Amino acid sequence: MNEINVLILSAGRRVELVQCFQKAAKKLDIKSKVVAGDCSDLAPALYFADKKCRLPKINEPNYIDSIIDICNKENIALIVPTIDTDLLLLAENKSLIESKTKAKLLISDAGVIKICRDKINTQQFLEKNGFKVPKMFSFEEVENNNDVKFPLFIKPKSGSSSINTFRVNSFQELKTYYKIIDQPIIQEFIKGEEYTVDVFLDFDSTVITIVPRLRIATRSGEISKGKIVKDQEIIADIKRLMSILKPIGHITVQLMKTDRGIEYIEINPRFGGGAPMSIQSGADSCENLYRLLLGQKLNYNENYRENLIFLRFDNSICLDENMNVLDLNNN
Repeated sequence: MNEINVLILSAGRRVELVQCFQKAAKKLDIKSKVVAGDCSDLAPALYFADKKCRLPKINEPNYIDSIIDICNKENIALIVPTIDTDLLLLAENKSLIESKTKAKLLISDAGVIKICRDKINTQQFLEKNGFKVPKMFSFEEVENNNDVKFPLFIKPKSGSSSINTFRVNSFQELKTYYKIIDQPIIQEFIKGEEYTVDVFLDFDSTVITIVPRLRIATRSGEISKGKIVKDQEIIADIKRLMSILKPIGHITVQLMKTDRGIEYIEINPRFGGGAPMSIQSGADSCENLYRLLLGQKLNYNENYRENLIFLRFDNSICLDENMNVLDLNNN
């Protein structure tokens, strides 16, 4: 393969992810162009990519056709989704996209996506396979059962980024949130250490790396301060989960270690916002993807550094009226 070009969809603020792919290509000394696509010209990641492209919104009828056109125009070898709302549509159109381009779409089967995107499906899947999860209640159960104790937790059935997720301290609060949240689900409120786990699997669903990250602080549902911890109990439980779920690519799992053991919160079958922490610690999913596309065989390893603490922060770029990046320090 002479060139391995990557298209990152809904690139948004994923500057670090763009840079991780660029660094991996440079490390492997392969020719690669990282193309960032978004429906907005003001997505910061566009201005760090090797090339940028405008995409329609996901709900527009030409979304899939536009992806196919860009892949053929830019000779794309790998398509990388980054947001939840894209996943099911892309999974359902995976065969079409791959048949009309030379690209591989980094997405799990539609059945896996349906389990992960719907939190009720996630709960049922985990319970069925013997994994611990916070108990779920119907509104009527809470209303009519004095044994259900507050606080509780409420969130949307298909939400992301912790939008409209709330601790509920009373039945009056529950009634208020239940009215304003679209398709709400109610769970017991659990306490413990919260972890995000980055998992990388090859295209045959073989686990290559598992990196638990202790969530020290979050912002808008995304980790802002985290610590890499090689927790073998978590690693073993995640291995079992992946062997049953069988996703592919980079997967982000959220869980808590409570006094009852490991309890799962959600599974996101895509690169999470904090994935660059695990990548920089040595579990380089971007490098792994390039190696797989080169035809290399990868084996499970834990060759990453632990006890690293990552502190994420905002930065900014400046554009002129023609959307060119300005370096104000040199003016």
